[in-house]
Amino acid sequence: MTSKESVEYPFNLNAKRKAVKVQGTALALLSFQALGIIYSDIGTSPLYVLNGLWPASGPAPVKEDVIGGISAIIWSLTLLPLLKYVIISLHFSTQEGEGGPFALFQGLFPPEDKDFDADRTLTGESLGGGVPHPPRGRHLKEKYRWPLLIWCLLGTALTMADGVFTPAVSVTGAIGGIAVPKPSFSTKITPVSCIILLALFSFQRYGTARIAFLFAPISIVWFLLIAGTGIYNITFFPGIFRAFDPSRAVLLFVRTKNYDLLAGIVLALTGCEAVFANVGQFNALSIQLSFATIVYPSLLLAYLGQGARLIDNGDAVIGNVFFNSIPGPNGGPLFWIVFVSAILAATVASQAMVTATFSLVQQVINTKCFPPIRMHYTSDTIQGQVYIPAVNWVLMVFTIIMVAAFKNLAHLSNAYGFAVATVMFSTSVLIAVQIFYVKHLPLVLALCYFFTFGFFDALFWGASLKKVPLGAWVPLVIGAVIMLIMTLWTWAKSLEDAFDGVNRRNLRHFIQQDKTSVTIQFPSETDDIVTEVGDDQSVVGYDPTFYYNTGFTKESDHGIDVENERKKLQRIPTCAVFHKIAQGKGVPHTFVGFIRQWPALPRVVIFLSVCIAPMARVPVKDRYVVSKVRTIEGFYGVTYYIGFRDDFNVQVNDLIEKICDIEKQVNPNGSSTIVEEIRSISQTATHIAPHYHVVSRKVDAGLITPIVNWIRQYLIEDIYRRLSTMFPETGNWLTSADEIIHVGINAVI
Repeated sequence: MTSKESVEYPFNLNAKRKAVKVQGTALALLSFQALGIIYSDIGTSPLYVLNGLWPASGPAPVKEDVIGGISAIIWSLTLLPLLKYVIISLHFSTQEGEGGPFALFQGLFPPEDKDFDADRTLTGESLGGGVPHPPRGRHLKEKYRWPLLIWCLLGTALTMADGVFTPAVSVTGAIGGIAVPKPSFSTKITPVSCIILLALFSFQRYGTARIAFLFAPISIVWFLLIAGTGIYNITFFPGIFRAFDPSRAVLLFVRTKNYDLLAGIVLALTGCEAVFANVGQFNALSIQLSFATIVYPSLLLAYLGQGARLIDNGDAVIGNVFFNSIPGPNGGPLFWIVFVSAILAATVASQAMVTATFSLVQQVINTKCFPPIRMHYTSDTIQGQVYIPAVNWVLMVFTIIMVAAFKNLAHLSNAYGFAVATVMFSTSVLIAVQIFYVKHLPLVLALCYFFTFGFFDALFWGASLKKVPLGAWVPLVIGAVIMLIMTLWTWAKSLEDAFDGVNRRNLRHFIQQDKTSVTIQFPSETDDIVTEVGDDQSVVGYDPTFYYNTGFTKESDHGIDVENERKKLQRIPTCAVFHKIAQGKGVPHTFVGFIRQWPALPRVVIFLSVCIAPMARVPVKDRYVVSKVRTIEGFYGVTYYIGFRDDFNVQVNDLIEKICDIEKQVNPNGSSTIVEEIRSISQTATHIAPHYHVVSRKVDAGLITPIVNWIRQYLIEDIYRRLSTMFPETGNWLTSADEIIHVGINAVI
């Protein structure tokens, strides 16, 4: 056959997921949705910030202290959420549009491009092979890969821990407002908060877009209310505008020498990390527009108004600064309107870190830094909008436990502020490194960024560190546990993938066929693959004899020799689908193990790789790209393309039709018998899934070798092995368990 057919696909097979780009009405709509997801956390901070600075049980602060405190809040909001995150950090998201600490690490060490064409190459000569050398000029950065990864995983883990405390603090702070007109309700704050949190997490399954459309109007009403009450309250003391002078903030600390005030001010910044982490759920421009036009000015007016009321009538307001500064009498109509809005806004505020946690978990799963748990994509247009059931319910349980255990909002706020401050400092370090290595800007610019924002982050972190005995130890423990799990999984999974790559086999070196039984004509000595776009060749005969090489070892006088003994394989009329989990050329080690355990060769052998295309759904007719091995009959390499909202559901009948089309191209005159046979035996197919039984190898560590090997064995065999069994990479497959054979291989890593 001399002609070649081309197959047109509605997507680029090698395309990567890209950041969402919208404009006009679509941009306005996305900015509207962002209000309902991202900003309610930082937007509900006025509920508790001033009482975090000056406790309700203490005396009201003097006028200059209030002005200094409001000045510190205003400039903290300006320097960190606005300048650092909204203006600068959003430019450091990945090409896929993801944000957060782990996205910064991916910018420094981007994952290698996946070559799905190579995945279908089963007879290539370049198999396995060692670790690639880093390109010139990156040696310094590669040397610090693991320290930066651990630092990044700590930031990611603490952001996830923040997802526990944000709902707890926001909802509890809002519900506490009812105790202002009704003090007897204070004993019911905890159970009512738990009920609201239960409802919030139960609603997550409906997806980011639907939740955003429901929550965005609530957020807009909330921001208008706090801005309006702020404007009204400013009239009580217009001199509060002196807070825009940054020297007032400096003088506050010079005068009071109370460094601990920063631990209260940091509560005004809660949620700023969600701005960066949630960029994958929306896009940078929509976040910048919504923050600059609505969120930032509303927050400034709210804090200015609270400060004015605190100066005007401090003793009457200090008990609960937010609710006592609502215009009108306590228990009046406006009070209840604001109270209901506060509860709704606090519920929405919880959403910011919940969705941010989903985004971060999606990133670490996709980069094999976290066990592969099931993810549900909830949008047809934005791949970053996901719902992860296991994470959702774990967050819910821990959040309710935190509310019930702490009870005291002050202690809960201490824990909350420490997580926020630590994540902010982690982000500053990673962005400074990116400025020099990724953006290729002068080193002096990277240093200026680090010393400027790192200085402010370090101030907040130091103040929060003093709160560790008062509750801040909780997020530290949660974050440390999550970080250790991710570090262990990253390390052990990389060893397992390296084992898989080194042990891949060239199919022709393992399986051989008796050439006297078949005549094959090729246009070239080097071409081994016939793709579905056609190749000029023909096959005569169809029933060769197959053998496999055992590759056993024996000891001789010259040492250890490797000998190959050929054993005959019985060809059986069935279809087997071998799933390739790791990327790379050649056949996986599980196929070798399968043949050694069951020395029989299926008539149709399919090696299947999966590629998630950068689109919601892939048409059925375009899902399978097939390559035929020409030197060994009956073997096919397949890439299974699915959209990020498609279910993993391999339809063998559709795949067999693609294979039959190739057979017709290869041998147009004599393919009818072959096609009929393939269709007949493929009515039932067996899926063969790999499973590595990991075993720790012995390492030489000098005097401490026994200790190192014991620790290594415990981590790999007692922890990682159990985790990988609990969370297999095949866990998201929808194929019936009755059709799957799990082939176990000892992997010495």
